Amino acid sequence: MIREKSKILFCLIICIFNSSLFAGELSPGEINATQWGLLTLLPPLLAILLAFITRNVILSLFIGIYSGSFLLSLNTDGFLNSLWKGFIRLTFEMQASLSSSWNAGIVLQTLAIGGLIGVISRIGGAKAIAEALSRRARSPRSAQFYTWCMGLFIFFDDYANSLTVGPIMRPVTDKMRISREKLAFIIDATAAPIAGIALISTWIGYELGLINEGYTALGLNENVYGMFIRTIPYRFYNIFILVFIFIGIWMLREFGPMYHAEKRTRTTGNVHGTVAQPMIDTDALAVQPEKGIPLKVSNAVVPILTLIISAFLGLYYNGFTAIIAGENTVLAEQVRSAPLSFLAIREAFSASDASIVLLQAALLAGIIAMFMGVSRKIITWIQAVETWIQGAKALLITVIILVLAWSLSGIVNELGTAVYLVSILSETIPPFLLSSLIFLLGASISFATGTSFGTMGILMPLAIPLAYAMDPSRGFMAMSIGAVLTGAIFGDHCSPISDTTILSSMGAACDHIDHTRTQLGYAVPVAVIAVLFGYIPAGLGWPVWIPLLLGIAAVAALIRLFGKKV
Repeated sequence: MIREKSKILFCLIICIFNSSLFAGELSPGEINATQWGLLTLLPPLLAILLAFITRNVILSLFIGIYSGSFLLSLNTDGFLNSLWKGFIRLTFEMQASLSSSWNAGIVLQTLAIGGLIGVISRIGGAKAIAEALSRRARSPRSAQFYTWCMGLFIFFDDYANSLTVGPIMRPVTDKMRISREKLAFIIDATAAPIAGIALISTWIGYELGLINEGYTALGLNENVYGMFIRTIPYRFYNIFILVFIFIGIWMLREFGPMYHAEKRTRTTGNVHGTVAQPMIDTDALAVQPEKGIPLKVSNAVVPILTLIISAFLGLYYNGFTAIIAGENTVLAEQVRSAPLSFLAIREAFSASDASIVLLQAALLAGIIAMFMGVSRKIITWIQAVETWIQGAKALLITVIILVLAWSLSGIVNELGTAVYLVSILSETIPPFLLSSLIFLLGASISFATGTSFGTMGILMPLAIPLAYAMDPSRGFMAMSIGAVLTGAIFGDHCSPISDTTILSSMGAACDHIDHTRTQLGYAVPVAVIAVLFGYIPAGLGWPVWIPLLLGIAAVAALIRLFGKKV
């Protein structure tokens, strides 16, 4: 009886709250999902499978995009014409990915970070900070622990995290014979997972907006920030993966593909696999300082702190000015009257444009680094600019992969891949399994599409009314909303076509497929623990602290039982 009611209820909610259906019009994604069905999964599956088989990410992404473009062209053209039209559509999709101001900002930010790293290396800052950290990080455990702490410290943006931690810690972890795969995993697992639950971050505005829209559609007035805070204990995957890293570092145990990567590096000193293709040219980035110049930590610390502090202040200023100039006069007055209040800071971060702010911060940090090199008579201005360009060039392959990943995301969105996944995975279940289904559904969609924000946008309008109809209590609602947010982050964290996964491979100078393969060996078991020891007990009504303790114990047991000393 419960299953039948759930089935009817779910259908009603989709019909009522899906705006396109309510208006009597289907979106292109819904039309294509209905028409192509299982074939909508072809582009992401091709891209992911070919990436693992060929180890060539660019070729795999290109083929994945072309397959989707070909299918879309078949809607209006014949088979032979679609072979050509599909290629034409692919080029327009790539152009469209760069027409987005957000994506363009990320590309420029990536190049600016490369230039910054090149200048810091040339003036001896990278070598100096590596030697300084090496004196403190005297073992693989301490080197990984410092990397983990730095990842938690840069909590306010996942891109800033991925692009900053790797270049700083890479020389240290290399010296301690830690594999690039493990470095990339620590970077990636402290990027989106921590940014997604931070009380102030570049994510929170989008997350709060989705929660608010869900409640508004129900005609309810809810304190959405309070509800967001309530979801944090239910973000089981985010919490467990952060704990997993710490316990693994403490025990110095590894398992699965990561064990072999770590064993290779400890025994041979080879931080890469034998057939690895690092995401960046480390020789181009690691420009060696000229002999005889004094190695000063400040040559690295000052530009890096400039990057972090200016990004933090820039996010606040950018969001503050946007609120003041916006249409919400009540919020503008609140922010203007108490500009340093928690509410003002939170709302400012939510309203900020992180892509342009992080670009500005990276350019400013690069200028500071060049000025320090010139003022200390290490390099001339001409040499500084040439070094910056050389560093930016080293990240060109990353830019190409990002453009292709965004193009694939646009194709699968138009093709209706996520819509199809929702239709086949949203089977009827009892209420205590709802959050588990939502988490698994979010993980599947975000892994296939490579986007956490897109997954949240698809699932949140369905999850909130469905959860409210089953159980309107705040605890049940918080658990269901948390499952949407953390399920979306799982795929963003693990998918080989996710931009944060790509940037983490870049930051660690790691082979992208090696990073994805070793990371999945850890992320999937933690996701299973999140369901079995987190969402199912919580769905049965257990106090949330019990599933949290059970999950942490399960994570520790997983590492202790299956992990081996390297």
